[in-house]
Amino acid sequence: MGDLHFTAFVWPNGYHESAWRVVEDDVRGVLGLPYYAEIARTAERGLLDAVFLADNIAIAEYRTTHLPQTQFDPVSVLSALAGVTEHIGLIGTGSTTYNKPWELARRFATLDHLSGGRAGWNIVTTVTPLAAANYGETAHPEHADRYERAHEFVEVVTRAWDSWEDDAVVGDREGGVWADRGKLHAPRFHGRFYDVEGILPFPRSPQGWPVLVQAGQSAAGIGLAARYAELVFSGPPSLEAAVAFRADLHAKAAAAGRDPAHVLVLPALMITLGGTEAEARAKARRLEELASPEFRWQNVLYTAGLDPDAFDPDVPLPAELWTGKSAPSSRAEQLYAAARARPGASLRELAGELKSGAGQYHFVGTPEQLADHVLEWQDAGAVDGFTIMGSTLPYELTAFVDQVVPILQRKGRFRSEYTGATLREHLALPRPSGGGAG
Repeated sequence: MGDLHFTAFVWPNGYHESAWRVVEDDVRGVLGLPYYAEIARTAERGLLDAVFLADNIAIAEYRTTHLPQTQFDPVSVLSALAGVTEHIGLIGTGSTTYNKPWELARRFATLDHLSGGRAGWNIVTTVTPLAAANYGETAHPEHADRYERAHEFVEVVTRAWDSWEDDAVVGDREGGVWADRGKLHAPRFHGRFYDVEGILPFPRSPQGWPVLVQAGQSAAGIGLAARYAELVFSGPPSLEAAVAFRADLHAKAAAAGRDPAHVLVLPALMITLGGTEAEARAKARRLEELASPEFRWQNVLYTAGLDPDAFDPDVPLPAELWTGKSAPSSRAEQLYAAARARPGASLRELAGELKSGAGQYHFVGTPEQLADHVLEWQDAGAVDGFTIMGSTLPYELTAFVDQVVPILQRKGRFRSEYTGATLREHLALPRPSGGGAG
């Protein structure tokens, strides 16, 4: 059994929607660097592999009522964290739908240089059509088109990262040669969606490529992950389904010519811990009691790529949405499946049956129980570790670091120190030589 791996998912006050209502911190504290720095340092103290920042490039206005909004540019935040940490990996989200590949390649390679090789790129295709207007587009690409673009986008990004050979910098002061031009390879890419000519304006970054991360759960998303991803943080919430998901992903990666051992599965796991099970359940119950029913139905629509303001929650979901057409996302498919199963149910009723957010499993219990859960899932072949989503932050992450990590260390299942300098070394992933991932 391989080593366990963990990333810490960063969200304002915690991943549960009610987190900001139960923590006593200044409600504006999540808008400053100290909040992020504390989480990153805590994760580093626990020897975790990385911190993970999601992103939304369009925000539905309903969310500002119910949730703190801190959708800063992830690379900017992670660059700041590079200066206040030494070891922890720094993973940020970047959309293939509303970015240009050369520019994104430059930003993440910059982060990799500034952090000494700790960067990771979470590859996403943007779900919400609200983003189109923010970028001057009149229409949002269809699901299949987004994933076609994504494959080409990643291809361009990796070619840009490979545009300098590792030993291109000569540094010959006497001869006046800073770099060997013969070791530069302009992408000169001309595809269906993108045309990219030139090299990046600086040498290849410490990891060669920042670690490639992906979370798609649709067939198209899994296909993208199988071709490129080195770390996957999606996965179903039951043990049996998770085992099948990982096996299928590894089989598809092998079919794409990759080593499945270089595709790590770290599904999202929201945690609420207590000294006793009763204490943990009381904390979780308090969070649920403060949850907004209005937010729940609105967020189910939003995460499915639909505009909440366009729907009445007290009538059924319009049948034309869920009959005879493909869903725009895996979250939309969950909603449509619920509507097909209960065609007379109101949207509000359907939303009450669907998990809000990323569809993650919520673990509620003691540190000992969580350690047992982690080991059971790894031993079953379901995971390589987890993306830890503290229901409140930094509190649940601190509990994980101080109480769960030592249990796993005593059992010989988790590192007692960092043995490498880069995120690839933390994850035991190879450094790309200039060719494909894996």
